[in-house]
Amino acid sequence: MAQAQAETAGSFLGRLRRKAGSRLVRERQRDSGALLLGQRRIYILPTGPGLGFGALILVLLIGSINYNLGLGYALTFVALSCALVDMVLTWRNLAHLELTPGRAPNVFSGQEALFELQLSNPGPRHRYAVWVDVAGVAEPRHVADVAAGSSASVRIAVPTDTRGWLAAPRLTLSTRFPLGLFRAWAYWHPDVNGLVYPFPEEGAPPLPQAAGGRSDGIGQAGSDDFAGVRAYQPGDSMRRLAWRQIARLDPNDGGQLATKHFEGGARDELVLDLASLPTQLDLEARLSRLTRWVLEAESRALPYAFRLGAEHYNTGNGAAHQAACLRALALYGHGGAP
Repeated sequence: MAQAQAETAGSFLGRLRRKAGSRLVRERQRDSGALLLGQRRIYILPTGPGLGFGALILVLLIGSINYNLGLGYALTFVALSCALVDMVLTWRNLAHLELTPGRAPNVFSGQEALFELQLSNPGPRHRYAVWVDVAGVAEPRHVADVAAGSSASVRIAVPTDTRGWLAAPRLTLSTRFPLGLFRAWAYWHPDVNGLVYPFPEEGAPPLPQAAGGRSDGIGQAGSDDFAGVRAYQPGDSMRRLAWRQIARLDPNDGGQLATKHFEGGARDELVLDLASLPTQLDLEARLSRLTRWVLEAESRALPYAFRLGAEHYNTGNGAAHQAACLRALALYGHGGAP
């Protein structure tokens, strides 16, 4: 009989462990789309001041019993009622918030990636002092008040050190409002990714010269067809100054004059090719140099072709062309989708 009861208790505890483990795994998985914080996603425990307040209530109760103080009983139960009301209000400050992942702008390696998150409050009550931060960080750094029927935006900064896709971190939402006796919290792992480009090489060599071309990378100068913008050289006509590009540059930050470049015959193509870079450089250094050249060619409005392994992009320029080249550099050897 005792053995059967022990086996029953063991199987019951085993089911509890499996259920708790499966729930923990589900909560650690990334949440796709919007998430509504239901009661099963919110945890609550007393804080340090809350434990002290509970000890004070216990002392009041013992004193009231020992000395049979009617006012002591009243004070004890009023204080206990305040604590219970605070527990309910703290839980309700998080309950039924709707969490939605936002955008994550692309950045270069070494910069901070910003993940934008939306906290929506569809209910009739205002939510105050909702802290949002990366799970495991000792001190929260982001706080939001969400008015009734509105939403608030929070941006989480995450440092980057490698290129490729960067997943949003697991977040902790917590609150101690209104009295600070209890702390309610919930975990959220938003399903959003940011793309990290290689860091542009500092002090990179000039753009490569095409066969028979000039140092600006696009062939013999002429006066028939516009071919791009290059740095000002002594003797250039003042009528060919590229005022639109000059206006974007600050001389105090190292900006320089730029002139429009024309060519009269067949143009030599500027090609940025990974295979043409020195093999003594490691892969990340070559990708970093290509990143710098892409940015430089775009800043000078030079059309360029791009070759990176099996990926080839025809000659062009502009925001879409630059974005495609930088994306290829970020994901080279890492696959496509996150």
